[in-house]
Amino acid sequence: MSTSERLIEATRELLWERGYVGTSPKAIQQLAGAGQGSMYHHFAGKPDLALAAVRRTAHELRAAAAASLDGPGTAYERLAGYLLRERDVLRGCPVGRLTMDPDVIADDRLRAPVDETIDWLRGRLASIVEEGRERGELSSALVPADIAATIVATVQGGYVLARASGSPAAFDAGVRGLLALLKPSAADRR
Repeated sequence: MSTSERLIEATRELLWERGYVGTSPKAIQQLAGAGQGSMYHHFAGKPDLALAAVRRTAHELRAAAAASLDGPGTAYERLAGYLLRERDVLRGCPVGRLTMDPDVIADDRLRAPVDETIDWLRGRLASIVEEGRERGELSSALVPADIAATIVATVQGGYVLARASGSPAAFDAGVRGLLALLKPSAADRR
């Protein structure tokens, strides 16, 4: 891995664990095994390095979500695949964590990839719900944008509840409950 890649990965890890303020250039350099000169050779400073890290985190979240959402199966199966995919529940969501960081939210450049990713996710989920409604796979009573918001809220809230309790059980219960609500009934399929 190149020095710039090590610096980005170290910054991603530290942003997830400590937030923007807690991520010092010295901590980044130590975790990356890079000197100060190397860091400033590749990046103008901490804000530029943080932006590269936030963009990478957002890109990876999109790719992981798309792997489930863009795969084969009914709308319900793809939504279930997204909700049930492997996650490090007790660590929380790396993008969701950024939304709670006041320094990230206050900086338009750092907030932009976060906002874009959440908007993309909600849009993709809503389009799958709409596909499911059109194909008769999901209830026609569902409002796609509302269900997309509910899915995102369930996942993000599940992370919070799991971290608070120290157990993924709360996350899993939220996912099971949402899937039970989304599962089409025999009456919906008539």
